[in-house]
Amino acid sequence: MLLFGLSALEQELLPARAPALEDSLILRVAQGDTQAFSELYLRAHKAVYGFALSIVKNQHDAEDVMQDTFLKVDAAAGSYQSKGKPMAWVLTIARNLALEKLRERRDVPLEQEEDWHLWASVDPTRAQEDKLALEAAMKCLGNEERQVVTLHALSGLKHREIAALLDMPLATVLSKYRRALLKLKNYLEEREAT
Repeated sequence: MLLFGLSALEQELLPARAPALEDSLILRVAQGDTQAFSELYLRAHKAVYGFALSIVKNQHDAEDVMQDTFLKVDAAAGSYQSKGKPMAWVLTIARNLALEKLRERRDVPLEQEEDWHLWASVDPTRAQEDKLALEAAMKCLGNEERQVVTLHALSGLKHREIAALLDMPLATVLSKYRRALLKLKNYLEEREAT
């Protein structure tokens, strides 16, 4: 079975989608329900981390953004307005915090190593080779392509939602997604051939 038009090897390298969030979960967080906050974190932390990493491009800043996102979600949950897109709301907060982090560190080089395997599910049986392949595959993508793939594959956002979140035309998001999948496919085919 193909997921997002990817082969079995490609599916193995990409992390699983985050479970969907419901409006009621955010509303329970707003009421101070710590169980709901824990559940929200468990469902969304990988997507938030992966998305933040695709913007800030280093592990430590992505971790900071992820933590700050959940602190802000907890503080702002009372002002959440139910529109049926709680993951988009959480990721908008993450995006704003990640962009703020970039503005704070303008003088810091962006070429620091990305640790894509950290937002993939941690599986002790997964070969180190697969982790390296995932990192290399994600590095072959441009920034916006990586963000689109991360948002769609990890967060389960629809292309329209990604377009709104990234402030891009839907056609551009679809084009970047198709181009990214083609790049990933070509990379993985070349890798299998060697």
